[in-house]
Amino acid sequence: MGMTSLPPLFRDWFASKGWSIHPHQQAMLDRAEEPALLLIAPTGGGKTLSGFLPSLVELSDGNHEGLHTIYVSPLKALAADIKRNLGTPVSEMGLPIRIEDRTGDTSYTQKRRQRADPPHILLTTPESLALLASYEDAPRIFKGVQRIIVDEIHALAESKRGDQLMLALSRIQTIAPDLRRVGLSATVEDPQAIAQNLARHPDPCPILQADPGPAPDISMLVTDEKPPWSGGGAAYSIPAVLDLVKQHRTTLIFHNTRAQAEIYFHNLWLANEDALPIGIHHGSLDRAQREKVEAAMVAGELRAIVCTGSLDLGIDWGDVDLVVQIGAPKNVKRLIQRIGRANHRYNAPSKAVIVPANRFEVVECVAALQAAKENDLDGDPGSPGPRDVLCQHILLMSCSGPFTADALFAEIKTVGAYASLSRAAFDDCLEFCATGGYALRAYDQWQRLKQVGDVWQLRDPRAAQRIRMNMGTIFDYETLKVRFKRGAKMLGEIEEGFAATLTPGDTFLIGGQIVRYEGLNQLTVEVSRNKGREPKVATFNGTKFATSTQLSQRILQMFQQDSWPALPAHTSEWLHMQRDFSKLPEPGRILVETFPQDGRQNMVVYGFAGINAHRTLGLILTQRMEAAGLNPLGFVVTDYALLIWGLNEVTDPAPLFDPQNMYDGLETWLQGNAVMKRTFRVAATIAGLIERNTRQGRKTGRQATFSSDILYDTLAKYDPDHLMLRITREEAMRGLVDFGRVEDMLERTKGQVDHLRLSRVTPLAAPLFLEPGRIPVWGEGRERLMQDRAAELMEEAGLTSL
Repeated sequence: MGMTSLPPLFRDWFASKGWSIHPHQQAMLDRAEEPALLLIAPTGGGKTLSGFLPSLVELSDGNHEGLHTIYVSPLKALAADIKRNLGTPVSEMGLPIRIEDRTGDTSYTQKRRQRADPPHILLTTPESLALLASYEDAPRIFKGVQRIIVDEIHALAESKRGDQLMLALSRIQTIAPDLRRVGLSATVEDPQAIAQNLARHPDPCPILQADPGPAPDISMLVTDEKPPWSGGGAAYSIPAVLDLVKQHRTTLIFHNTRAQAEIYFHNLWLANEDALPIGIHHGSLDRAQREKVEAAMVAGELRAIVCTGSLDLGIDWGDVDLVVQIGAPKNVKRLIQRIGRANHRYNAPSKAVIVPANRFEVVECVAALQAAKENDLDGDPGSPGPRDVLCQHILLMSCSGPFTADALFAEIKTVGAYASLSRAAFDDCLEFCATGGYALRAYDQWQRLKQVGDVWQLRDPRAAQRIRMNMGTIFDYETLKVRFKRGAKMLGEIEEGFAATLTPGDTFLIGGQIVRYEGLNQLTVEVSRNKGREPKVATFNGTKFATSTQLSQRILQMFQQDSWPALPAHTSEWLHMQRDFSKLPEPGRILVETFPQDGRQNMVVYGFAGINAHRTLGLILTQRMEAAGLNPLGFVVTDYALLIWGLNEVTDPAPLFDPQNMYDGLETWLQGNAVMKRTFRVAATIAGLIERNTRQGRKTGRQATFSSDILYDTLAKYDPDHLMLRITREEAMRGLVDFGRVEDMLERTKGQVDHLRLSRVTPLAAPLFLEPGRIPVWGEGRERLMQDRAAELMEEAGLTSL
C-alpha cells in the first residue's frame, strides 16, 4: 500500500503542511490490521501520529458509533498534550471525531457522561482504564473498540502500573476479541520482551523500527571550578548552567529527586541577575501550578524549567533546544529519554549536557556518555506479575459482575507477566479476596466475595464503591497539602514526616518559593510568604535512583584502562593516585580496604551494586560484625561503595561475604525490621486489605500506619504463611532491600575478595567520609564507647576510687 492509500483529505492536509508521510507512518497504515504491533521511533519522529493515523482514517467516514480507539499514557499531562495536538489535524480536516480525556483530573459529571456516551477516541491512564473496566456496563462501553495505543510503553512495562494496565486490557480484549494493540516507544533496551508483553501470550508481536535519525549531541560540562568530592547538589555548576540557558531558547534542567530540584531552582534564581523567566515542575506541586508551567512552556514564555521525571516522557515542546541533566543519570535509558526532550523534531539532533554533581560522578557521566553513543541501553529482566496487583484486579473484576474462576484465570493467563501463574497461586489470591485469608476470615470487613455454584460474586454489591475508591498501584506516602494561610491557593504537598518536624516560624522551599510555616489546619499545612535566603527544604519522597548494573559494570571496565583521556585531568589524576596507593576495583572481584582513621578502624567495600543494595549490605555486614565481636559503630553508602567504621580491625573480611551466611543474616534482619512493615503496608493497600480512602475521607498517614502495623503483627503471630506476608517478603527483597543485586554481586565475584590492609585512608575512599546519611549501629561497640567516656568523666571528677 503506497501513499495513495491515504484518503485525499489526508494527502491534502499533509501537503498543506509541507510534509510527506514518514516510512514508519506508512508502515503503520499498511499493517493496521495486525492484532498487535510495536513501533520504536525516535522522539520527534511523528511517533504518536503514527499510532493514531489508522484510527483517524478509519473514523473519517463518520460511520463508527461509540468508542473506537483508547490511548493510554503514564502521565496525565501527556494525555492532555496529545488531546491538544491531535485536535489540530481533526479540526483542520473537519473530521467527525470526538476526542476526550479521562484521568484523575476529569470531573465526575464528565466521567458519567462518557460511560453513557463514549467518545470516538478516549485518552486515559492505566488507573482510569482499570476503573472503567470494573463497571457493570463495561461490555456496552467497550463492545465496539478497535484499537488501543499504549504510549511510552517502556515506562509502563517496568512498573506495577503496566501490570495493572495489561490485566485490564485482558478483560477488554475478552469483551472486544478483535481489539488491535499498538505500543509506542523511543527507548527500548529489549524490544522482544516489550513485544511479548504487548501481544497476547505466547507469541511476540511484530516490531517496526523507524530510522533512528541523527545521533544526539551529548557532552559533559567541564568547568574551571572542580566538582566537590561528595554531595548531589552540583551548586558549583550554577554560573555555567545559567550561561547555557542564556545561549538557548528553552532549556530543561533535569534532576533525579524533587528535593534536589527545589534546591537547584532556588540557587539558580538567586544567581539569575538578568531575571530570565525560569519555572519549576515536579510531581509534588499542585496541579494548577504544574499546568501553569506547562502552558508557559507551550507558549514559549520560559527560558528554563527545572524538573524531575514529571517531564521525562513525550510531551511535545518543540522550542526546547537543550537538556541539562544535573547529577549522573544512573540509567542510560533514562538519559536517552530525557535527551529526547530537546529538538523534538524529526532529523534534528537532540542536544544535551550532563553535569556531574561530584568527583566520582565525573567517571559515571563519562561511562553513561559512551553507553549512550553506542546505544547500549540498560534494563533489568522482567519478573513474574506481582500478586498484590492481581488481587486488586480480581476485586475490580468482581465489581463488574459475577464471574467463574476458570474464565478469569484463563483471561489473566493471556497477560505475559502472568503467563506462568499457577492455578494454586491464582486460587490463593481468589481466597484472599473472598475472605482475607485464614487469620482474618472471622472479620466481616474482609468477607467480600461469595461463591454460588461455580460463580463468584460480591457478597454485598455496595462494596464495589469502596473497592473502586481504593484501587491503584501508585502508593502515596503520607503527604499534606500546602497552601497560603491568607487565601486558598494551593502550592503542592510535603511529606507528613517532614511536616511533623516543623515549628511555627520555620521556613522551607516548595515550588521555588520560600515559605514560612504557620501551622496545621485540618490536615493542611498553612504557610505565609517569606523573603529569607536560607530555607529548610521539603523532603519529597521522589524516587532515589540507583546506578544500573550495566552502567556499574562499564565503570569497572573503565578502571582497567591504562589511562583515561576522556576524563578531566583532576579525575584521572585521582584514579592514578588510587592505583598507586591501593588498587582500583575490578570486574568479577570485591575490593575491600581496611585502615585506621580518626581513632577508628574502617572497612570500605567496593561493591558497585547501587545505593539500595549497599544499604542492605551494610545492615547485614554490621550485624555479622557485631556477632563476631568486631564492634561496628556505623556505616554510610553510595552507589559504588560502602564504608563501615568500628572499634576493631577486620583482619579477614572474606567470611563476611559467604552467600549462605549473608542470606541468613538478611532473614534475621528482615524479621525485626521496619522495612517489612513499610513494605507490608504498600502491598496490603494495593491488594485491597487496607483502605486508604473511606466514605468519610482519606485516612491520615498515622492512621493507616497504625492499622497496618496491627495487621502485620497479628498475621506474623497467628498466620505466618499468610499470602500477604509472602507477598511482603518478595516485595521487600526486590524493592526497598534490593537483595537481588547483592546476590548478583556475590554470584558475579564468586566470593573472590581482594583485601588490602593499609596505613591510612585511600584516595577513592576519602569522599565516603564526607557523605551525608550516616547510619549508626547500636551495639556493644557503642556501649564500650559510653563506658569509656563515663570512666574518663569519673577520673576527671576524682571519683575513680569511689
